[in-house]
Amino acid sequence: MEETIYSGIRRILAPNPSPMTFTGTNTYLIGHKEIAVIDPGPKSSSHMNNILKATKAGSKITKIFVTHSHLDHSPLAAELSEQTNAKIYAFGDSFAGRSTEMNKLAHNNSIGGGEGVDTNFKPNVSLMDGAELIHDNEKIIAIWTPGHFGNHMSFIFKNFLFCGDHVMGWASSMVSPPDGDLAAFRKSCAKLLEKSQSIYLPGHGQKIEDGPSRIRWLLSHRDKRELQILNALTKKPDTAEGIAKRIYTDVDPQLLPAATRNVIAHLFDLVSRKRIAALGPLKLHTKYSVL
Repeated sequence: MEETIYSGIRRILAPNPSPMTFTGTNTYLIGHKEIAVIDPGPKSSSHMNNILKATKAGSKITKIFVTHSHLDHSPLAAELSEQTNAKIYAFGDSFAGRSTEMNKLAHNNSIGGGEGVDTNFKPNVSLMDGAELIHDNEKIIAIWTPGHFGNHMSFIFKNFLFCGDHVMGWASSMVSPPDGDLAAFRKSCAKLLEKSQSIYLPGHGQKIEDGPSRIRWLLSHRDKRELQILNALTKKPDTAEGIAKRIYTDVDPQLLPAATRNVIAHLFDLVSRKRIAALGPLKLHTKYSVL
């Protein structure tokens, strides 16, 4: 189902609803004669057909942008590129943008993670932070926003910010090391707060009318989670899973693994800031204690 969000901005919802994707992935088409596709979505012949059908007579898909290479956002990019000859633009492949610390954790392969990563993804064009492209006589600006994923980018078009999975209105963003990085997430939030756009178009769910307020809520939410974790560790040392069970008391049990990944992100961040100590090497079931 195609939906016009604003003049020159349309949305097609991918058929992949789930507890992690909400109603499905939002694929955006921007422009009139020249069409840029943001987040083609998962492998789906029906979704591919819907994207191609939405390219009306007199218009052509000329660019494909990917906010990040999770399996619900990027796999259809290659096939769409083959069909249309449009180049794929992104920050880099699925391993681009990781910090030195996260690369070490990934290399040691001791903390899990890597959920839903499109390891085959490679853009035709790697975009620098702040890169500007002319599209349909307008400007698209790429903003590197790691945190949810190392290669995550947001895109500015006119007065709108396409924020991928960095900011969503229906849930807080998942941060799962080594692909997710809480310190980077906070920095990216601060970067977006410096921009003038207020209407955010996320990768899942409805538009966010006041994006900056939502970012401030996300940062406050992370601060509260951090305090909960510190309070839990004050009572006794514990693992990420143990802490998650103690502080996510109202979460659907099937979402507890995702909650545990978020706790791991907080724990690594707190260790790096010397607020807590790991009682052994950084592994999946390591216990932590306050200093």
